[in-house]
Amino acid sequence: MEVNEIIDPRNVRTRLSAQTKDEALKELATTLFNNGYISDIAGFITDIYMREAEGQTGIGNFIAIPHGKSTYVKKIGVAIGVADKEIPWESLDGRGVKGIILFAVGNDNEGAHTHLKLLSLFARKLGNDEVVKKLIEAKDTAQVIAAFA
Repeated sequence: MEVNEIIDPRNVRTRLSAQTKDEALKELATTLFNNGYISDIAGFITDIYMREAEGQTGIGNFIAIPHGKSTYVKKIGVAIGVADKEIPWESLDGRGVKGIILFAVGNDNEGAHTHLKLLSLFARKLGNDEVVKKLIEAKDTAQVIAAFA
């Protein structure tokens, strides 16, 4: 599995209007819902916040990778959001985020396995400062996808 295989262009949002973490998660969850990846926005977000309670998902360098296994996931995928302004978020470096990769994985055995694979896959890419720079400067979907190429 490669990053470009898991990114659905319909689930990429640039110029997020969100001012808060909650607004960002709702925007991205709504995108996943509208594209058939999840069956319930509120339930999915509740599951994401359950995972958030275990530890921060802001990995630093203006990036957050909120995730959690959820019964509301119909299809495994990710929603990627890029904000023009820094959104307050609990993070390893104490800064907010501009790039958000929201994982949608089920809570069954396949979901658990895929969850770990996706985290590893994106973590490797996001460990590269050039990838992060391209992502948080992306102005459209094509630029977001190209950042991960």
